[in-house]
Amino acid sequence: MALPSILLILFGYFFGSIPTAYISGRLLRNIDLRQYGSGTVSGSGVWEHVAKWAVVPVGLFDLSKAVLPTWLGLHFKLSPYVAAAAGLAAIIGHNWPIFLNFTGGRGIGTMLGLWVILYWPTALWIFIPLAIGWMLGDSAPWALASLITLPIFSHLADGPDVAIPTAVVMLLIMVIKRLEANRRPLPPPGAERRKVLLYRLFLDRDIRPHREWLERIPDKTNSDGSLGVD
Repeated sequence: MALPSILLILFGYFFGSIPTAYISGRLLRNIDLRQYGSGTVSGSGVWEHVAKWAVVPVGLFDLSKAVLPTWLGLHFKLSPYVAAAAGLAAIIGHNWPIFLNFTGGRGIGTMLGLWVILYWPTALWIFIPLAIGWMLGDSAPWALASLITLPIFSHLADGPDVAIPTAVVMLLIMVIKRLEANRRPLPPPGAERRKVLLYRLFLDRDIRPHREWLERIPDKTNSDGSLGVD
């Protein structure tokens, strides 16, 4: 079963790498989403800078990136750990897509897709805080909180054995992606760099004001080459 498992995990990564949000930006507005707002290839970028209606097809496709490989793993009676690994590979592909020089999104929608198949109550545990955060105007801290508590929830909810290690790996993926931030430059070593890293970890951005971060456009740049604000 080693070869089918490896092929499924590879399929998960390459399927996850399809940059749906980036494609929508190119097709609908001829822009590179990596140069706008947060700089991530994500549904939030589509909402802010492409077209609000486009979030629906983009979001559904991003969800399916993990739904399909995870479902295939279970359907063909591979190990639940292989199915979870295929879904995690899709998240990694979404976050670090080979087709965009490994600069992608945050993978929240794809994470939801994995849990929809693997253990659906966990999908609700992520989705409900996200919805609350969205209504309050900033979902990033809520997303982090949901993933930090996910292993505890999986244990208390008596989920499958694969749920807890999958939740731990998912949290690590989120933390690494937030700190790496598509290789966005950091300030020189010192207090300012530490502050930016803390902002990235807890707020998923380099500055405190949320709207200011989302509304950045590439017409102005700072001295370090990062995007400015119009």
